[in-house]
Amino acid sequence: MVEKMTTSRKPESPLSGLGLGVIGGTLLADQASKAWAEASLSYGEAIDLLPILSLLRVHNEGIAFSLLSGFGTLTLLILVLIVTTIILLMWWRSSDGGRLAAVGYALIVGGALGNLVDRLVYGHVVDFLYLHLGARPLFVFNLADAALTVGPGLLILAFLLPDGRAAGSS
Repeated sequence: MVEKMTTSRKPESPLSGLGLGVIGGTLLADQASKAWAEASLSYGEAIDLLPILSLLRVHNEGIAFSLLSGFGTLTLLILVLIVTTIILLMWWRSSDGGRLAAVGYALIVGGALGNLVDRLVYGHVVDFLYLHLGARPLFVFNLADAALTVGPGLLILAFLLPDGRAAGSS
């Protein structure tokens, strides 16, 4: 089994069970958590969970960290569709990275689709996880944003680790 995993480096396709499962799972978890946040959290009121994490429902008109908030919904929708298409093309054409790369690509696509659904339905993205250092704010995000952060991290690991193995494994 280990021999097969180290020699088969082509990631499973976006239409594979793994690809569709991670994309669908990411999208479902993201949309369910945002529906809960919209129904359960008062807008703009923080609820502390940990010293560095609170629940805080806000609406993001832009992209990550509210960048491009003045560009309008249609422009941002087109931008997200272009970037998602590029990621899918990279995934389909990839011949390296194995399953770890497939999961990384799928998290990016699932996260992008999660935020795309928000833009189509609400005209903004629902954020509700507030990371802070005491009174010092860092950022507010959602599960789609987390997937959009973890996905590229997995791609970096998939392409930097020899034969796709975890560091320290033999």
